[in-house]
Amino acid sequence: MSDSEDDGVPRLSSHTLAALQEFYAEQEQHAGPGVGDKGSAGAIEENWQLSQFWYSQETALRLAREAIAAAGEGGRVACVSAPSVYRELRELCGARVSACVFEYDRRFAVYGPDFVFYDYARPLDLPGRVVPHSFDIVVADPPYLSEECLQKTSETIKYLTRGKILLCTGAVMAEAAARLLGVRLCRFVPRHARSLANEFRCYVNYESGLDHED
Repeated sequence: MSDSEDDGVPRLSSHTLAALQEFYAEQEQHAGPGVGDKGSAGAIEENWQLSQFWYSQETALRLAREAIAAAGEGGRVACVSAPSVYRELRELCGARVSACVFEYDRRFAVYGPDFVFYDYARPLDLPGRVVPHSFDIVVADPPYLSEECLQKTSETIKYLTRGKILLCTGAVMAEAAARLLGVRLCRFVPRHARSLANEFRCYVNYESGLDHED
């Protein structure tokens, strides 16, 4: 029996189906980025299979404010595998700074031209519109706690930044981070929306406000 033959199962007309699809598309658009729990990356849920763990709202806000201060008026911020910081930047900065989110997860394409597809395994495989050394600060959170991941992400960071680096990664990566990026440990301790087994820390290579509080 072909698909076009009547098998007794109720079917929607093509007109009704098209209207239903349009309704769902509008609902998805209205529930796009910026809706939902501010402790998440908009309405996009964590995908643990992609090693995604969103910061708490307080941490994301603190890191976003630090990035704005470090970038300066009219500056540019690159968020590499740090979408929850990018979301807070959207909320905070308006026209004061501009930001891009570099992410493997294509769900973040909802952010339009601010989204840059990024695979840490191909650290310099970036679109032509991403000009080298075009960001005043790079905020990066490599997805895996391994030197291989940090080393490749470091290539991306050094390609993007004009100098300033704000790195969030495990405490166990401190020595490798210092060697690869010349960053040092900050007093500020980042927190995640869900508890993680590994201790996370922040590292910078510039005079930072993150040293002024625990």
